[in-house]
Amino acid sequence: MRIVIAGGHGQIALRLERLLAARGHGVAGIIRDPAQAAELRDAGAEPVVLDLESASVEAVAAVLAGADAAVFAAGAGGGSGAARKKTVDLGAAVLFADAAERAGVRRHLVVSSMGADPDHAGDEVFDAYQRAKGAADVSVRSRPGLDWTILRPGALTNDAGTGLVALAESTGRGAVPRDDVAAVLAALLETPGTAGLTLELIGGTVPVADAVNAAANGG
Repeated sequence: MRIVIAGGHGQIALRLERLLAARGHGVAGIIRDPAQAAELRDAGAEPVVLDLESASVEAVAAVLAGADAAVFAAGAGGGSGAARKKTVDLGAAVLFADAAERAGVRRHLVVSSMGADPDHAGDEVFDAYQRAKGAADVSVRSRPGLDWTILRPGALTNDAGTGLVALAESTGRGAVPRDDVAAVLAALLETPGTAGLTLELIGGTVPVADAVNAAANGG
């Protein structure tokens, strides 16, 4: 497959790029900063410099043309304010979905957040983040032109992945290594039966492949 990842320099995205490249897939990562290009190449991905906060739908669709799948893994980042949650975590996610539809790329994965909800209450930046992610999820789920899967990890850690997870519509709160999030995303890309699902993810006891297959089969 050829897979295009928005937010290609993110911690999860870089892990995913390595996994996909190792499996023989072609990977392109969208980045805003040209200085990050070398790290993407080291991960086995083709860097594409494009600012999703200012790019047109046509420009993003041109990057997606001919792809088999798209992954939205971009985020404004921990040091950003509420305004950028709207422009990146919501605005860029909607733009990327618009472009995927225009380019005819049906398979569409979104890295969301556990607890994402457009009606999430609160005045803190994290509350704005949860509202932005929730609104983006609603937008993606409304599109008949996309075979979407939304993944909502729990608290992210940089611990070494265990390959053992809990993956379900509702898992309860918990933490999960970024390594395992990337492994689940890679498995989801290769499991089209997970289209139309919103799944929570935390560390658990089930091997990644088994957890994804179970989700695809309604288990």
